[in-house]
Amino acid sequence: MKNGLYSIHLHMLDGVKGRDSSVLVLRDGVLLGGGPHYWSRGSYTVGNGTWKGELVTNQHSPFADPLIRPLFGGQEATSGFSGTFSGEEAEAFGTVLVTGRRSLGFRATLKWLAEI
Repeated sequence: MKNGLYSIHLHMLDGVKGRDSSVLVLRDGVLLGGGPHYWSRGSYTVGNGTWKGELVTNQHSPFADPLIRPLFGGQEATSGFSGTFSGEEAEAFGTVLVTGRRSLGFRATLKWLAEI
């Protein structure tokens, strides 16, 4: 897995409607990133074409539209994931646990954008 800036696109699984796009910086096992409403920090390890890790996500800004309900309800969410990578692309499947109350499955696709 190359160090660098990545775009990430998340899609919730198991019949839950939800998605998000943001950016992540991956550097030597450390993961940092965010978007207009959330930020995340975590760690990852790399194998032969595989990677796995964990991250913590928090909401930093409210949604402008009061009809939009945040998936995590404004609570801190912890995720674990594993997946594969090749060249400048990666994929991961994982589970997010929202404050010990609810677990949700997700699929993430990443694309390398730039060196850092």
